[in-house]
Amino acid sequence: MKICEGRVAIVTGAGNGLGKAYALELAEQGCKVVVNDLGVGTHGEEGETKGAAERVVEEIRANGGEAIANTDDVAEWDAGKRLVEAALDTFGELHAVVNNAGFVRDRMFFTCSPEEWDAVIRVHLRGHFCTSRHAAEYWRAQSKAGKAVDSRIINTSSGAGLQGSVGQSAYSTAKGGIATLTLVQAAELGRYGVTANGLVPIARTRMTDTGAFDMDINEGEFDEFAPENMASVVAYLVSEQSRGVTGQMLELKGGRLFLSQGWTDSTAFDKGERLDAGEVDAIVRDLLEKREPAKPVYGAN
Repeated sequence: MKICEGRVAIVTGAGNGLGKAYALELAEQGCKVVVNDLGVGTHGEEGETKGAAERVVEEIRANGGEAIANTDDVAEWDAGKRLVEAALDTFGELHAVVNNAGFVRDRMFFTCSPEEWDAVIRVHLRGHFCTSRHAAEYWRAQSKAGKAVDSRIINTSSGAGLQGSVGQSAYSTAKGGIATLTLVQAAELGRYGVTANGLVPIARTRMTDTGAFDMDINEGEFDEFAPENMASVVAYLVSEQSRGVTGQMLELKGGRLFLSQGWTDSTAFDKGERLDAGEVDAIVRDLLEKREPAKPVYGAN
């Protein structure tokens, strides 16, 4: 059963890794796909994978699917508009934006330069903003015109964003911001027929292929780190089946799917009046003893 039949989706950063897996699976499930990829390397090096979007489109078409390529920079405002227009001009509709594009700069916080910080924040946070913002404007106008809207924003966060990761202050900050952005989008856009959810992939990609993660498998075993594993969840979220599921962060490792429950309150101490500065330490340490343990920061001892 093709669960995305008749749907149209934009996938950013779809020339390699997770994005490519998403585009291929969406096309396999009947979706028409705008394959976006700027053709840069793991750290944003220009031209390293030039032509990647076109190659994915060729593969989709060879398998009988429908797709077009786009090589715009998703962190540019006008480029986001062009992406939405490309979907509408070619396929006549747009049902989903899958924000996947990004890169990393491996740096400890005390050695991260302003240029490295800005580059990572730009591609992830601004890159998630531009295309989705233009799509949301289109969907809102459709809804206000009385047309039925059943559309999706699918963002990409990370365990680094939810828990933090040593050596990834900029990346973790951007991915944490994306998780919060997803909650706001879900709250604001639901009235217009738009859901917003986030992905937390645990998968082998160019960004994890740095020696920092052990993602090796034994020959013949199920590859729980294959990017294709996450693609099934993306196809579900793009499809009409996911209607009403919104504001969630979906984590997947292999075939193990679960929801991140985010920040939540501990039990409270209430004095009933202003606390004295000298008594706060004992209260905080008691609350720390009683709270549920947090998931550890990646790479922390």
